[in-house]
Amino acid sequence: MKKFAHEFKQFISRGNVMDMAVGVIIGGAFSNIITSLIDDILNPILGTFTEDGGALASSLTIRLAGDSVIMLGSFLNAVLNFLVMALVVFCLMKAINKFHRKKEEPVSPPAPPEPSPEEKILMEIRDLLKEKQ
Repeated sequence: MKKFAHEFKQFISRGNVMDMAVGVIIGGAFSNIITSLIDDILNPILGTFTEDGGALASSLTIRLAGDSVIMLGSFLNAVLNFLVMALVVFCLMKAINKFHRKKEEPVSPPAPPEPSPEEKILMEIRDLLKEKQ
């Protein structure tokens, strides 16, 4: 039991787990913002194109026999919510990947230094000795 607790403590104290927890919390809060955007702003705008001019979710319903109702507007609401969240996550990941690529780009090695005058003379002497042989 002690070993299990120790392994769990190591797992929790990793940076990635803490980053993930923060991401989940912020994602939950951001999800509420997106839901509000869809329900309170986009739905009334899209609802103006329906017959009764109400919100899209309540306007697009199909009544079936009995008391059954197909809530097409609610489904479209969920699809819009998903698409907006997916777009935001895509843009965030694209920005993060771009940042990491810049960070990881290898810096081109500097050009070799110009030989000193002594080295130039020594190279000339070497070349002359090679010619004599």
